[in-house]
Amino acid sequence: MSARGRILLAAPLLVLAVTLAGCSPAAPAPTAVPASASASASPGRTATPAPTPSYRPDGTAQANKAWFDAVNTKLFAANGGANGRAIIDSLVSAGFDKAAMQVTPDKTSINGGVDSILFSVKIGDSCLLGQHGGGGYSSAVEKALSSGLCLIGKTRTIDW
Repeated sequence: MSARGRILLAAPLLVLAVTLAGCSPAAPAPTAVPASASASASPGRTATPAPTPSYRPDGTAQANKAWFDAVNTKLFAANGGANGRAIIDSLVSAGFDKAAMQVTPDKTSINGGVDSILFSVKIGDSCLLGQHGGGGYSSAVEKALSSGLCLIGKTRTIDW
């Protein structure tokens, strides 16, 4: 094959190679590492542990959410089937005001088990809301209802 024939044969292959090179995945862009993360990873330095949550009597619902979650998570880890009374008693023991709480019934109207229990603590004009049931535990902080309560629907009287 002549030199000209080889060039004509190689030209389309070169064009194909250049085209395919443009289709290859790009190298990932570098990501920034926060200064605190790199500082904690440096030899001779230790990371600062996260503060342990605690009850803040003069704090907002948002300020007390970490404590609310810690108390409930501990209770449900020890007693996955905790009923409304156990939940309320645990929150009272942790410093929350029983008079500011609501809880839904443990039994249905025909005395069957419930899928989940909802409970709340009103702090100021906000509510710490918790739910425990088949899907595990979840919580939120929301504005209190216009009625001044946290939960809608039938709740259990906390009379103990």
